[in-house]
Amino acid sequence: MLFNSQFFIVGFLPAVLALYYAVAANRTARLSILVAASLGFYGWWDIRFVPLLMGLTVANWLFARWFGRARLSWIPGLGVALNLGVLGLFKYADFLRGTTFDLAGTAWQPWHLILPLGISFFVFQKISYLIDLRRGDRHLYGFLDFCMFVSFFPQLIAGPLVRHNEIIGQFKANPRGPRMWENLSRGFVLFAIGVGKKVLLADTLALLVDPLFAKASGTPLSMAEAWAAAGGYTLQIYFDFSGYSDMAIGLGAMFGLRLPMNFDAPYRAISVRDFWRRWHMTLSRFLRDYLYIPLGGSRCGPLRQAANVVVTMLLGGLWHGANWTFVAWGGLHGVALAVNHVWAQRGLRLPAPIAWMLTMLFVVVCWVLFRAPDFATAGRVVASMFGGAGLGRVVLNTDATRALMIGALVAILGPTGHAIATARLRPTPWVAVPAGIGLAYLVLLIGGRLPNVFIYFQF
Repeated sequence: MLFNSQFFIVGFLPAVLALYYAVAANRTARLSILVAASLGFYGWWDIRFVPLLMGLTVANWLFARWFGRARLSWIPGLGVALNLGVLGLFKYADFLRGTTFDLAGTAWQPWHLILPLGISFFVFQKISYLIDLRRGDRHLYGFLDFCMFVSFFPQLIAGPLVRHNEIIGQFKANPRGPRMWENLSRGFVLFAIGVGKKVLLADTLALLVDPLFAKASGTPLSMAEAWAAAGGYTLQIYFDFSGYSDMAIGLGAMFGLRLPMNFDAPYRAISVRDFWRRWHMTLSRFLRDYLYIPLGGSRCGPLRQAANVVVTMLLGGLWHGANWTFVAWGGLHGVALAVNHVWAQRGLRLPAPIAWMLTMLFVVVCWVLFRAPDFATAGRVVASMFGGAGLGRVVLNTDATRALMIGALVAILGPTGHAIATARLRPTPWVAVPAGIGLAYLVLLIGGRLPNVFIYFQF
């Protein structure tokens, strides 16, 4: 089920909200409704994945309770190993087998295991909880609370990566409190902004980007085509994923729950370090707290610190997908972060406009590697971006031109959707009416074409 589908917006969401608020005074009832709705939401994609989601949920809860009784440090480690094993089997088994057989020059047949939707996100959630327990966190939760934490449908499939201590404590509050209408209205506006980002910008840009990358898989692009592909994808992935995050955070607010921010205008960054403080913020902090710091972080010498950040980003790239292009993308960002750190340590500075342009050039070129299905395609696009196949020209239709222009202005100059909904707008009828009309228009627009899945669903 997609957030940007008519059935979700006019059917599933109103029904779940109505049931939730009808029993809001009863904590067990309202949480049970949300857990059941979340399992239905997840099972809508493929009912076969629900037992895996629930099986991992039960197993991790049992590991936590076992550790709470025995306090043996290896118990959370065993749970982490189970989670990584499941993730490795479904996401990386064919990738690792293929790499091994290819290096050996041996023919092989992939297993073609179906990747459960959102497995990287809900596995990382469970891992973070078990590691926190091992580090001394004493939070042990009831089964219903834990199920709600890992299955809450707004963040189940593509984040934000929510930590247990950020949300479970909120479950005790009756959502029908003094801020109910403010939560509903602000959440509705943020959700509508997210739908607009996805439908009007990301999906429109996909119609430009996808054919160009498909062409690049077999033949070089012109310089104009390559920059249209790279620039278009740079905007597409931002509005696709930040749109999802806005919808998720908005939905959480509508149920009276605060989810953490995931984006803060990343294309205004003036360094790669600044970019990762603004892009997929919940993943950045996960990589920092559960990989970079345990590896030694910045508590060691400069060479070791550089190695720590590169290894962290290599694994972060691998988390995104079972393809060496993702690993290379992460590695490039790791090297850039290490260089950026040394640059800052030595007190070197560039004028902000130059720093911004260099940062964006690096980010755009790296996005080509992220988007391309293989190194050959990425190489053709990057070579063409720098004139390898001539200047050429690209014909853009009105929708693509509008999406590129508006997208660039919003991404670089405009306020974030989160800032608009939570700080700049006050809930009034003068806001509610145009927001409702805007969402109604988007629902009608969605009905005229097949909804596109979110880019991060593949991870």
